Amino acid sequence: MRIETDVQQVAKLAEERAEANWTLRYAYALKGSDLSPEEIDSVVHGHYEDVASQIDCQKCGNCCKTVRIILGKSDISRLANHLKKPVKDFVQEYLAIDEETKEHCFRAMPCPFLRGKSCAVYDLRPAGCRSYPHLHTEGFVFKLYQALSNCSVCPIVFNVMERLRREKWTTTR
Repeated sequence: MRIETDVQQVAKLAEERAEANWTLRYAYALKGSDLSPEEIDSVVHGHYEDVASQIDCQKCGNCCKTVRIILGKSDISRLANHLKKPVKDFVQEYLAIDEETKEHCFRAMPCPFLRGKSCAVYDLRPAGCRSYPHLHTEGFVFKLYQALSNCSVCPIVFNVMERLRREKWTTTR
């Protein structure tokens, strides 16, 4: 299966296939599957590893343009220290409070550390950035809404979801 990497094409195809992806979630596969969440995680992790090995996310940067990342205290301290700014000044200059979570996020999008398609602080990036697109973590069935939201943003998520839709979800694995 061909891996789609063009972010404009990914967004277009994700929109076209949104209903099929929601069907995957609700009607036919993951939420109603006879497979355990751990077995589903194993399948997702396998697809993620294969797809991610074929896509260099540092050459994309689309998530940095559109995904609002929550920053923890250690993220804030690390970035402020890197910029040689007091935490208070860093927070005032770069951060806002996310209305939904009531936690710190970057004030503006795209991320202020995005340079072209690359992260200027890649080795220091926030934990949420390190974990994105979260397909390698446990509990995929409990994060399907997030994955479906990221499908139009991230070529890795898009391609993994394409593979999952083509899976035959049975208990005979």
